[in-house]
Amino acid sequence: MPSLTTFLIPAAIGATWAFSLLVVRRLDARGELVARGGYYFAYAGLWAILPVFSLLAVWSLWSPEHIAAQLAGLLPADYSDFQGRVMLDNLPAMAAGDIAVAPGMAPLVDAYLASAARYDGYAAVGLAAIFLAGLAWAARRLFGGAHPRTAIEKFTQFMLFIATIISVLTTVGIVMSVLFETIRFFEQVPLTEFLFGSNWSPQTALRVDQVGSSGAFGAAPLFVGTLLISAIALLVAVPVGLISAVYLSEYASDRVRATVKPLLEVLAGIPTVVYGFFAALLVAPALQDILGSGGLGFNVSTENALSAGVVMGVMLIPFISSLSDDVLKAVPRNLYEGSLALGATRLETISRVMMPAAFSGIVSSILLAASRAVGETMIVVMSVGLAASLTLNPLESTTTVTVQIQSLLVGDQEFDSAKTLSAFALGFVLLLLTLAFNVVALYVVRKYREVYE
Repeated sequence: MPSLTTFLIPAAIGATWAFSLLVVRRLDARGELVARGGYYFAYAGLWAILPVFSLLAVWSLWSPEHIAAQLAGLLPADYSDFQGRVMLDNLPAMAAGDIAVAPGMAPLVDAYLASAARYDGYAAVGLAAIFLAGLAWAARRLFGGAHPRTAIEKFTQFMLFIATIISVLTTVGIVMSVLFETIRFFEQVPLTEFLFGSNWSPQTALRVDQVGSSGAFGAAPLFVGTLLISAIALLVAVPVGLISAVYLSEYASDRVRATVKPLLEVLAGIPTVVYGFFAALLVAPALQDILGSGGLGFNVSTENALSAGVVMGVMLIPFISSLSDDVLKAVPRNLYEGSLALGATRLETISRVMMPAAFSGIVSSILLAASRAVGETMIVVMSVGLAASLTLNPLESTTTVTVQIQSLLVGDQEFDSAKTLSAFALGFVLLLLTLAFNVVALYVVRKYREVYE
């Protein structure tokens, strides 16, 4: 409860701080002080504050529903079972004033507030007892010779291990959740049809007997469109990003570097929907004017892959420039100075010494940008469209895997239909593609990494 939390948190922290000061003074007077005062405060908090906060969090989540369930007998008799469940679910919000009190629920709200106050009192007494017991145990351990710094370091190591395990399990959970739905999809649609079919129109598969035979789930146009737009983006981002990195690391003064690099990195923080507006309202019409009937005479679609790829490339520039700049800066300067001392020009030194030395890091930055390009959605939605066409012409309309995933899962969908399950299959393909990028990046880093003393 907020009132209980507001009271206990500052009281527990203040009492623990006073306790740690007392312990430090006593141990210092006895000549047994073995760590800084902050470690004693952290050690006491480990035994006293952490259990109280953990139990308080559990209590705050469990008590509202428990109290509301106990008051189910006070519901008005004219409420149906469904209405009663809804009212009990909303009872904590009514008591907190977040929503209006429903007709006939005022007595129940008053009973809830009275019960909550009573239970808060019980919880406060119990948590205070646990807190004092924790302080007593911490005092016994500290005066018995326990080393607080060692204990805190072991606890920190344990928490880092737990965080690592959570990250790994989260990754496994994501993969499994997508994989199981993908397997369900391929029970209805042949794998070869999905990977190599050229007709993508999942809306036409309305019945089970249509799935597979209609060829509605041929995802080859999506894969080609994704790779086409990503390739255009990399053709823009890689040269501009590398040139920017070389200039900032080797040519720019400290003042210029301190100004230009943050400005470049701002591009990474612009929302992708803004890039989408930029591509749809400025870049696509400009390409039509330059390459279309008003310029070179090409047939340029109003929604084309080139505009999306160019704008996406601009978005990817800071990924390559910033990381490549950091990698070039990490190369030992004695290599640069030694090359100049042997008579090489600055350009020769950069191209033949610095770039090869930073090759693994540069490739990693490019693959990171490629992964980002493959997973981009909003720019393509706003500037390319939803039509799945198997084409390599950048001036025509196409679509990508991420756009189709977004369109398939919008609105109320049945998760048993092949149409919805196809989104998971597309997501799994993207997952494998980005995994391949990461594997290649690790291989390049290990094979071409330079180690300097």
